[in-house]
This record gives sequence, C-alpha cells and structure tokens, in this order.
Amino acid sequence: GLPSPTLPGLHLPSVDTHKGWLFKWTNYLKGYQRRWFVLSNGLLSYYRTQAEMAHTCRGTIPLATAHIEVGDTCHLVLTSGGRSYHLKATSEGECQKWVSALQQAKANATLLMHHSDDSGDEVPVPQEDRTLTQGVLKTLASKLDDLSTCNELIGKHGAALQRSLSELEDLRGSTDSTDKVKAVNERATLFRITSNAMINACRDFVDVAESHSRRWQKALQHEREQRHHLEETIEQLAKQHNSLERAWRENPTSYTGVERSQEGDASDENDEAEFFDAMEDSPAFITVTATGNIDSPIHLSLSFSLQDTSGANHMQLRRTRRSRIPDKPNYSLNLWSIMKNCIGKDLSKIPMPVNFNEPLSMLQRLTEDLEYSELLDRAARCDSSLEQMCLVAAFSVSSYSTTVHRTAKPFNPLLGETYELDRLDEYGYRSICEQVSHHPPAAAHHVTSQRGWTLWQHITIDSKFRGKYISVVPLGNIHLQFHSSGNHYVWSKVTSTVHNIIVGKLWIDQSGDIDIVNTTTKDTCRLKFSPYSYFSREVPRKVTGVVEDREGTAHYILSGTWDDKIESAKIVDSSQGCGGSEGKQKTVYQTLPPKLLWKKYPLPENAENMHFFSSLALTLNEPEEGVAPTDSRLRPDQRLMEAGLWDEANSQKQRLEERQRLERKRRAQLIAITDFSLFRNKEHSTYVLSLGQDIEGYQPLWFEKRTDETGDNIFIYKGGYWEAKERQDWSQCPQIF
Repeated sequence: GLPSPTLPGLHLPSVDTHKGWLFKWTNYLKGYQRRWFVLSNGLLSYYRTQAEMAHTCRGTIPLATAHIEVGDTCHLVLTSGGRSYHLKATSEGECQKWVSALQQAKANATLLMHHSDDSGDEVPVPQEDRTLTQGVLKTLASKLDDLSTCNELIGKHGAALQRSLSELEDLRGSTDSTDKVKAVNERATLFRITSNAMINACRDFVDVAESHSRRWQKALQHEREQRHHLEETIEQLAKQHNSLERAWRENPTSYTGVERSQEGDASDENDEAEFFDAMEDSPAFITVTATGNIDSPIHLSLSFSLQDTSGANHMQLRRTRRSRIPDKPNYSLNLWSIMKNCIGKDLSKIPMPVNFNEPLSMLQRLTEDLEYSELLDRAARCDSSLEQMCLVAAFSVSSYSTTVHRTAKPFNPLLGETYELDRLDEYGYRSICEQVSHHPPAAAHHVTSQRGWTLWQHITIDSKFRGKYISVVPLGNIHLQFHSSGNHYVWSKVTSTVHNIIVGKLWIDQSGDIDIVNTTTKDTCRLKFSPYSYFSREVPRKVTGVVEDREGTAHYILSGTWDDKIESAKIVDSSQGCGGSEGKQKTVYQTLPPKLLWKKYPLPENAENMHFFSSLALTLNEPEEGVAPTDSRLRPDQRLMEAGLWDEANSQKQRLEERQRLERKRRAQLIAITDFSLFRNKEHSTYVLSLGQDIEGYQPLWFEKRTDETGDNIFIYKGGYWEAKERQDWSQCPQIF
C-alpha cells in the first residue's frame, strides 16, 4: 500500500491503532452498554459490534480538542464539543492502557493541528484585523506582566509579614514589643497595598478580555446570521428549482423540441448504480443543449424554441393561489378550565370554542395528505415494486410533516359536509371527501390522478382526553392502486398525541407502527415511529423501516424523521450480530450510501402567525366558484375564524351544532316511525336496511358502503360528483349550513 502521509519536519511517536471493548454510559434506563472502541489517527470511534465497523459508526470523538479525565474504579471521562462521554473498563490494567493510548493520541493530534496551523495554508487575515488582534494581545500581555510583578511582591511582603509575626510571638511580654508591633503594622500595610494592586490588575485584565470577548461574540453572531440567511436562500432556490421541474413535468408539450428516450423507462436494477437521485423528483435527468444532440447516456434532452410565435404563449397560464391568510388573533383562554370535567370522554363529543381550532375542517386535513403527491407520481413510473414500495412508504410518512407545530384541532365536519380539491391543471389529481357519519365521526376520501394512481380511504377518528394529554387514533385503512402495474397498497395511520394539556407548551408526537402491504406482490414495509423520550439519545421524531419481498428478504433500509426527510439505502449484504434481547441475534445490514426520497418543504414566511400552515394548507380554504353547497369552504364559523372574528365564529358554531342536533333527532324519529310501520313487512324492511344507512339514518350522497377486495367493509366513491359539478346540479345536496 501507499506510505502514510507525514508532515515535513514533524516527528511523532509511533502508536499502533488501539482497539477493545469498553462500557459506555447511554441513559438512565439502559445504564452502561458494551461498545467496541477503535482509536486511530487521533479519532476515537465506537460501534455496537465489531461487525458494524464495515458500515455503521455510532460516534466519533476527536481527541485533539478533547479533555481526558481519569476517575475512580476503572472510569474515565472524555469531554469534547460540550458533550461528555463516560466510559468504564473491565479492569484497572485495561483502563490504564486506554488512558496511555488516549493521552499519546491526543498529544500527536495536537502536534499535527499546531503544525497545520503554522504551515501557512490558512486563509489570509485582513491587515486591519491582524493589527487589531496584535494590539489586543500586547495589552493582555502587559496586564499579565503587571499580574506577575504583583504576584512577586505579594510573595515577598507576605514572607516578611510572616517573619514579623513569628518574632512578635517570640517577644510577647518583652519591652521591645511596641517596636515589633509597629513593624508588623507597616508590613501588613504593604501587603494590603500590594494585594489591592493585584486585585486592580486582575480587574483590568478581565475588563479588557470581556470587552474584546463581546466584540468577538458580536462578530460570531453576525457570521451565524449570515450563514442562516445563506441557508434560507439555498432552500428557496431548491424550492424554486423543484417547482420549475414540476411545472415542466406537468405540461411538457408546452415546450418545443422535447424528446424522451426509451432508456428513461428502464428500471435501474444495477447494484452498482445509484437507487434514487437525491436531488431529483424524476429518475430522468434534464439537460439543455444548443444542438439537441445526446452526447452521453442522458435520459432526456430539452431545448427551447426562440422563434416569434405572434404573441402566443406556450406556457399554460394557471391560477395564482393565495400565499397568506389573516394573522391569528392573540386570544387567551384556559384549556384546562374547559376540559377538566371531560377526562376519558370522546374528544368529538366535547363542545369546544373555536379558540382551540384551526380554520380548516377534518376533511381538509385529510386532503392535506396530498401535499407530496409527486412521490406517488414518481412511484407510478417505477418498474420495480420494491423501489415503488420505498416511495409509497415515504409518502405515508410525509403526511405527518405538517403536524409538528399544529397542536390546534380541526373543525369536526357536519354530517354530509364535503370538500373537493381540483388540482388537475397543477398536479394532475382531483380529490373529494364526505363526512359519512357523525357518531362515530367518519370520513370517506377518494383521489384520482391522471399520472397513474388512485387513492381512497375511510377513516374513523377515535380521540380520548386523558388529563395530561389527548390521544387521536385514526381507525381504518388507506388504499393506493397504480394503474399500469395494478399494485395495490394498504396501510393505516399511527397514533397522534398532544401533550402538556394542563401546564406547559403544547407539543405533538407521533408513535406506533405502519405496516404497508402490497397485496399484489406481497411485498411489505414496517415503519416504526419512535415515541419521544426524555432519557433517550435517539434523534427526536425518528422513523425507521425495512422493505422486504414476499419471501421475507430485506432489500432496503428506510430512515429519517417524520418532520424533515426520509432516506433509503439499498442492502448489499447482511449478517447476524450480537446484542439482541432475549438471546436473539440482531441482523446487521451492509448498505450502499443512503439516497434522499423525500424532504419537507420550508414553511411559508410568517407561518408562525398563520397557524403554521404549509403552502398547500394556506390554499385549502380559499374560496372556489362552483363547489357543492356542502363544501367546507362555505362553512360560516370556519370562514369567520379565518378572518379573525372569533366571537362571531363561536356564535355560528353553536348555531350549526344545534341545527345538527335537531336534524339528528328528526331522523331518529323518522326511523322509529318507519320501523313501526315495517314491523309486518319484512321484505320492505330488508330493502331499507340495504341502503347503507348508518345508525343515525343518514345515507351519504357520493359514497356507498361496499366490501372491497381486501375484505374491508368501507365507504367507496360511487361517482357522480364531478359530473354534477360540470352541470352545476346540486339539487340532491342537503342544506347543512
């Protein structure tokens, strides 16, 4: 192999790489855990097992800046970057070996760092700053000289004072005591003067250091702000880039000279090739060339026509959606005063003022799951069902990204309330929801996309108030089918919990497992949402998962957080490691570098004053022409709340709820009369019960109850809504507002 690089003129003691087992403190629940430590090139790295050295490092400690402290009974503490690592060896001898190796490695790393600093490769410092720094250093040096002089004088006068005190003790009661006392007083005065000078010199030194420290802190803060501004700018550029790509994919025919090669449809099954491109939504690359020639195996070539087209615009003009709503008013209300008598009750049955709501209904929150629909567009183009499963899993996680700051509850939809979202022009899909039951609250949802997929779900919300927290458990399955392959995916949602109901700042957590099953190929993916724990050192809001085929063989590892991003890593090898619970061995996977599947969009400007709504959420309640009279956009209490008129919104909310109670009572009376009249007509009674009515006697308008191919008894879209909208025939719709 190649010789190790060395710096000229620098001779370091030779130290071999040190390896071995140490016990590392993790948390108060697990205590010390056995870890495999490797010391090499000034870095101390640790792993759960020796097998993990090939692919997964659990942490690395740079020794050049670390502080090494030896404790009692085989303990040692490493402090680096504000974090302390508590380690324990199996014996005193083993502990001493590690301490010696660590101290030698630290010395070598420090020498290397200083030599690198003095090598002249550093970035040149401006002359003005250099002069200022040198002046500060000279001032501090002079103050240090004063301190040193005062220290010598204190030592000298202190020794003389000590001698005088000893002599005074010897001469106690003699005639010379008066002269000796006078001498002691003189020396004590000199000592006091010198001590005061020492204190003043220390104060001057501290003042100079503090004044320049403040200046350096301001400079550091300025650099941090500049870096933050740069990161925000880069995020905006990335978002604009993504929007431009999406606009091109939605309407590629609006450009001239667009060609798509046949290779673009081929699935990349090569283990050596990258799985998903980390920064692209499409598996195809885009290049702009002057000649249109394909000069490399690029999947897509794109050129623009600069000819005059007599004022014709090739880009399709789309509606501009709103990007802000009125700021949320600052109304204070004690949640505990309302909910203290509701512990254990269903949250949907607790009368709540709009102060604890956000100006969206539950139907709109369901529709908000489609914010990252481009993941399903990409999945529809996949030939590999396993790659498709990764994108479906990322989509299932992305629906929680908007909830991290959204602790307010959505409006409970009225029975028969609907919500449509027509985004055919922008994103190729349109969605319709209907509240099909009020007790228990249940909604049916159907989405059809021109880009090769259909999604439907029937969700019932089970919410309980437990005193300190509120738990929301969505019951029911989400179904997704891709048109070209016929692959049918089924999964459910995890539990959402809102904490600190009594005292403290409200915060939300997602926990539980999502099992995604491809009922066509029998591929599976289990996603684990780790609950937050104060004692855990895991990343908050962590999500992990494994994609397996029908034989149970793992092919991809998924990891990330539900509020930020999800990555996938293709598995190339697996082995059995140690450390499993109950005597079981854990499987250790060796993977290729992870690739980004999904990344959360940044929130709009001023989102903290607009209920932390995302860009899509800001448009969900925007008024639309031609929607059904039962649409959530037309709900008066929700509209008034969005406008900041909360008192008026509360009055309208009470009116609507009272109207719904009266309507429910009317239906119940009608059912009782019908049951009595049908008592002797069994055949007619069977006909009435087969209409799909719920316990309240309500029959949904756009959905009907069926048993689907997976055996679920759910409400399925029966059609007719978009045709009624085209005709503007809403005569069947009830008057619920």
